[in-house]
Amino acid sequence: MTNALLIGAIGYFIGSIPFSFIVSKQLGKIDIREYGSGNSGATNVFRTLGKKAGLLAFIGDFVKGMIAAIFGLMYFDATGALICAGMAIIGHCYPVWLKFKGGKGVATSAGMIMILTPLVGVILVITQFSIIYFSKFMSLASISVAALYPILVFAFGYPPEYIAYSVFIGLFVIYRHRANLMRLLSGTESKLKL
Repeated sequence: MTNALLIGAIGYFIGSIPFSFIVSKQLGKIDIREYGSGNSGATNVFRTLGKKAGLLAFIGDFVKGMIAAIFGLMYFDATGALICAGMAIIGHCYPVWLKFKGGKGVATSAGMIMILTPLVGVILVITQFSIIYFSKFMSLASISVAALYPILVFAFGYPPEYIAYSVFIGLFVIYRHRANLMRLLSGTESKLKL
């Protein structure tokens, strides 16, 4: 129990490093929460400050998920990695440094997935970029990949704890995109300008 709390706390603080906020402050001299969607995530940085800033924000958020998963594997076990990476995603979405208003967890989840279930990660990345390319909707791609994630984890025969974890993360990411989902259904969601 003590180990679980410790690894969870470490994961949370890794995830709560607000790279999108930092990038937008350094490159654009702005508080990204006051622009675009108001979300402190890589997509809003991309929309507001362009490709370079968006890519830097994405890399930072992606690496957080990787580091949390690797740390969990190195110092604990597979379950520790799931706890650490899961809390990193929570930390990204609800960072203490930004009054618990963060991103939507996609990039950090992607980093975690690439470490813990790499083949699934490759399929999800291909799916994500394919949907973005053809639809120009980042939110549609993210919601679709979040729904596909637990299906692939189950299909590839990962252990039950991985399946349960993937269901939780998939539903959590979809929940974080609930406003986007409503806009997609009403036809008012904004497309990405690639």
